[in-house]
Amino acid sequence: MTSSPGGLVTSARGQAIRGGLAGSTVLDAKAPLVLDRKFAPGFRVNLHIKDLANVLETSHQMGVPLPLTAAVMEMMQALKTDGLGDADHCSLVQYYEKQAQVEVRRKG
Repeated sequence: MTSSPGGLVTSARGQAIRGGLAGSTVLDAKAPLVLDRKFAPGFRVNLHIKDLANVLETSHQMGVPLPLTAAVMEMMQALKTDGLGDADHCSLVQYYEKQAQVEVRRKG
């Protein structure tokens, strides 16, 4: 998702993402929840951390580097540190909001 400098997602940007290769069923399902600031658990951040830990441990044992997976783990750990471990994984947008000092929300 993208936001304007004021933190508002424009409908034109949202439609452009949905219509391109970045569009997905998950994006269609989660985007309205993010815009309405609803982060009730579906698949919790804590569960992602558990799964990512297993993946990274296996990759290390096999000698396979997974730098992007490690980066996602750090993002999830930051969310957990901010008290969002039991929130839905779409709360990952809050990681980026904190970095950019904006809030993604529906216009209005």
